[in-house]
Amino acid sequence: MAKGYLALVLHAHLPFIRHPEYESFLEENWLFEAVTDTYIPLINIFDGLIDDGVDFRVTVSLSPTLISMLRDELLVSRYLAHLDKLITLSGSEIERTRSDERFNKLAVMYHEKYNNAKHVFSGKYGNDITRAFKKFQDLGKVEVITCGGTHGYLPLMDLYRPAVRAQIKIAVDTYRNTFGDTPKGIWLPECGYQPGHDEILKEFGIKYFFVESHGILFGTPRPKYGVYSPYLCKSGVAALGRDMQSSKAVWSSKEGYPGDHNYREYYRDIGFDLDYDYVKPFINHCGTRINTGIKYYRITGETDHKELYDRKVAMDTAAVHAGNFMFNREKQVEHLAGLMDRTPIVVSPYDAELFGHWWFEGPEWLGFLLRKIHFDQDTIKTITPGEFLCLYDRYPVIQPSMSSWGYKGYSEVWLDGSNDWIYRHLHKMVEYMSKAAKDYENPSELDMRALNQMARELLLAQSSDWAFIMKTGTFVEYAVNRTREHIGRFLALHDQLRNGNIDMKMLEEAEQKYNLFKDIDYRMYA
Repeated sequence: MAKGYLALVLHAHLPFIRHPEYESFLEENWLFEAVTDTYIPLINIFDGLIDDGVDFRVTVSLSPTLISMLRDELLVSRYLAHLDKLITLSGSEIERTRSDERFNKLAVMYHEKYNNAKHVFSGKYGNDITRAFKKFQDLGKVEVITCGGTHGYLPLMDLYRPAVRAQIKIAVDTYRNTFGDTPKGIWLPECGYQPGHDEILKEFGIKYFFVESHGILFGTPRPKYGVYSPYLCKSGVAALGRDMQSSKAVWSSKEGYPGDHNYREYYRDIGFDLDYDYVKPFINHCGTRINTGIKYYRITGETDHKELYDRKVAMDTAAVHAGNFMFNREKQVEHLAGLMDRTPIVVSPYDAELFGHWWFEGPEWLGFLLRKIHFDQDTIKTITPGEFLCLYDRYPVIQPSMSSWGYKGYSEVWLDGSNDWIYRHLHKMVEYMSKAAKDYENPSELDMRALNQMARELLLAQSSDWAFIMKTGTFVEYAVNRTREHIGRFLALHDQLRNGNIDMKMLEEAEQKYNLFKDIDYRMYA
């Protein structure tokens, strides 16, 4: 019997980006890159483990905005066109590099990667890869959980609890429409927990959520088992804390595995290296150089002179790192088991996009790890939080503290001088939305459409991604424009609703452009 358990948690999320008014749009590539580099490689790893009879458990959160994009016909068609471009480009690369075996071998690798992505996406899962995750869940290997409706940072909504409740309701509704059941757990956006929000989770049938380490360690009373056991809030919903030791080994590019010099260099791409006229058909439609995804060099070190990537050496390194991670968890669990009167659980959560997109070898590292845990030892076993909560009849009760996994552990990332201007608008929007939800109990069909679109605009404006982007200084113009767009359209619709003069053209354009949450009901704000 295992002395302890490892809960691997992958948080998959992207903000809702869909621009039918343009032939192509740069920021839509965020989704296309994540599907090609992260989600499909993870699906391949899970399918391979199942085919080989490897018993494993992984928890995956799929945010409602990500699910909406993955199932959107327009974005699916654009993704397939994006893949066809990559297949053509990698085929051209095979021809261009014929005279150099080293580069040619890598060009063939990318060509096979993109052809496989198209086969998995279309041929195997019918242009809807949420089916893959449902399959893994039905087989008992992956526990799929939800996230806040638009990844809104909940602690900064606490002034208006209906806003928090709406984020959770949309999350649960989207999950049910996709997977046919209530999610067992939730990834609170940015691990942002505010005491009392667990009562809302309980209302919607959610059994557990995750917090940053200090959310548990600073809880009341002092936690008996540190972060190595779930704790029940007074509501009965369980909180699980992140283990920093195992997390840092993976997400840190300086101290963790992804920075190893044998791994592929993310920042060196043929979109910038090769002749402009050659790459122009495969980059942004406006002619700006961007990453194509084809990268031939390894990290090498702190130098501009990068050496060629060697796939075999990189895979050998990933296997060694997987063994090291497993060894460290074995020793960690053996130590904890000697101190605790129950079996410890080590919770290791990561952004899913780290695996494959940023850390090219990440999915294979995960596959090596799960195989080694299954075949090479019996000290630890992978488990999902839902399974672990069934192991004991009783768990300690504490009140977790307010916390997040952002810089310094609280709300500084989403509330500072770069983004604080948004909150007076978001708070006023919630006030207007709540009052309208109460005032319009039996609206006309047109008024109902306007009210539901107001709810969408509010939810989209609340996305934590916009404040995060403003803080980090990347794609700031887009984040500011999106925030202003949703605020402006909400206020315009609100004024039109109150004046009885709804602009049909504006409403229809908004419904067509931001077409997520088709069954949304504005009354949730009442």
